[in-house]
Order: sequence, then C-alpha cells, then structure tokens
Amino acid sequence: MILDDIAAFLALLPPNGAIAGLDLGDKTIGFAVSDLRRQVATPILVIRRVKFTEDATRLLALLAERQLAGIVLGLPLNMDGTEGPRVQSTRAFARNLARLTDLPITFWDERLSTVAAERALLEADTSRKRRSEVIDQVAAGYILQGALDRMGYMARAAG
Repeated sequence: MILDDIAAFLALLPPNGAIAGLDLGDKTIGFAVSDLRRQVATPILVIRRVKFTEDATRLLALLAERQLAGIVLGLPLNMDGTEGPRVQSTRAFARNLARLTDLPITFWDERLSTVAAERALLEADTSRKRRSEVIDQVAAGYILQGALDRMGYMARAAG
C-alpha cells in the first residue's frame, strides 16, 4: 500500500518496529534502517541495481530478515518542487514493489540529501573512494532520519 501522506503512513505502523529508508538511484539503492522506537536512522548498505525483479528480491529479503514494518522511499523532486522523470521512475518502482509486499510505503522529499551526505562524509575526512562506496546508504539515512523526525514530531503533537 502506497501512502503519499506521512500521517497516514504513521497510522498504519505498529507502535514499535523498525522501518527502512531507500535512496533509489539509477545504478544503486541506498538502504538505511531505523531503530525499533523509530528515532535514529542507520545507513546499512548499498544494493547494486540489476533489474527490478532481482532488486526487489534482494530488498524483500532484507525487509523480512530485519522484520521491518514499513518503507520510506526518497522522492527526488526538482529544486522548485516539481516532479520530473526521476520522480515518475521512483513512483513506478513503488507501485511495482507494493504488488510484492503488504508493508506500507511512503515518500519523503529527498532534495539535498546527497549533498548533506557528501558534506558529512567530507567532514569525517572520508576518502574519495570510500565516499563513492557509501554515499547512497548515507543519503538513505538522511532521507529516513527526516521522515523519522517528522513522525516523532507528529506523535508528540498528538499525545
């Protein structure tokens, strides 16, 4: 099930349970996971994309292995907020994935997540080679952390 509204996504989640954050690229998928209380996002790995069926099989295995409760997909909006071809591709990926899992899926604006990830890696004095290896998973962590922060704020405001 795909939910465009983060509040509707939050309402479908169990009280506790980790969720995944994905940074979908043309060649890779960055994968991050939250803690059970959904407060901290941790970058985990990068999946090299092959074709959808193989990518989905790998993702579904990771989701099941970690007993994740939902999926936050980074939505690559243009800087002016409009949707371009990459957003269409991300939405198509979500539709195809939703056919294979009952987990709720939502989107989170990922503008500047890669820039923030790159800056953090530079500040940590990460080598260029290592940055290229982990940038997508770190970006997935930024995407997921943004969604977690918003959901935490919504939960505090409601309670």
